[in-house]
Amino acid sequence: MTASLVELRDVRKTYNGSQGSVALDAVSLSIPEGQALFVMGPSGSGKSTLLNIVGGLDRPSAGSVSVEGRDLGRMGEAARARFRRTRVGIVFQFFNLLNNLSSLDNAMVPAQLAGVRRGEARRRALDLFERLGIAELRDQYPMRISGGQRQRVAIARALINSPALLLADEPTGALDSHGGQQVMAIFKELNHGGQTILFVTHDERLARANASRVVRLVDGRVASDSVETALELVNAR
Repeated sequence: MTASLVELRDVRKTYNGSQGSVALDAVSLSIPEGQALFVMGPSGSGKSTLLNIVGGLDRPSAGSVSVEGRDLGRMGEAARARFRRTRVGIVFQFFNLLNNLSSLDNAMVPAQLAGVRRGEARRRALDLFERLGIAELRDQYPMRISGGQRQRVAIARALINSPALLLADEPTGALDSHGGQQVMAIFKELNHGGQTILFVTHDERLARANASRVVRLVDGRVASDSVETALELVNAR
């Protein structure tokens, strides 16, 4: 049986106190290692809140969330930040690259923040640039390359510390159709190599073409949870 990498148990998230708005309401979810899970739902359904809680960017108001058996809700801010740097990689819709750094230096940032020596961080980044087909971009600055190329740099940055979990927040939302297809091909290759990936998207076609499982949220609750056939689980092949 495939081990669970992520476990959410009755997670509730409210803002402005216990009587405030409810973003997540009694969400329980288990994500096995090697799965490509897409979280979908209308605006305000809790997708981004779920991603932030799983990534340790926020903590639940009630319930528990664990990654690799570690309860993120019980960690202090500093411990969660360290865990996030080393065990979780995040790819954002609008790349979030630093325009004053070269593409290679952007990719190296998380490794250096985690205490990796610059030489080792550079070696890792160069390896990832080769793997992602962007070796020629290493000295280019983000504003001088295309959106699809920037997202590949962002993926390299997210992978620099070999995270157990990769989070992708609308990763093709700022790309044209061709660039989006190229980026999704990279995610699919990563998943077939064993990488666990949690996507947040509103794109139905994207999910159907690439997901091994789709969870739909409505008003902060899990409305459906289905296994798709388009992409097999790595450990079930």
